[in-house]
Amino acid sequence: MFDQIELFEIESPCVGVCQSNKKGYCFGCLRSRQERQLWLRMSNEERREVLRLIAGRKQRIERMRKRQKEQLTLEFENNEDIMDLFQ
Repeated sequence: MFDQIELFEIESPCVGVCQSNKKGYCFGCLRSRQERQLWLRMSNEERREVLRLIAGRKQRIERMRKRQKEQLTLEFENNEDIMDLFQ
């Protein structure tokens, strides 16, 4: 199979929010500490893999946020039911 020639370098996904969580993932770009440190030395293929990993991390975060929102909604609804018992 032929390798595709890259006309442009893959740019860093950095958005200028350079703070990390306890595990070392950046809140802005979702890269790990190692991914951020090695970015300039990575090949385009390695960079594409990091971008793929970032997309998966975004999906997991969105699913987690959705579950938390649903849980909060359920808890709020349950609290209303409980309050009806005391009125």
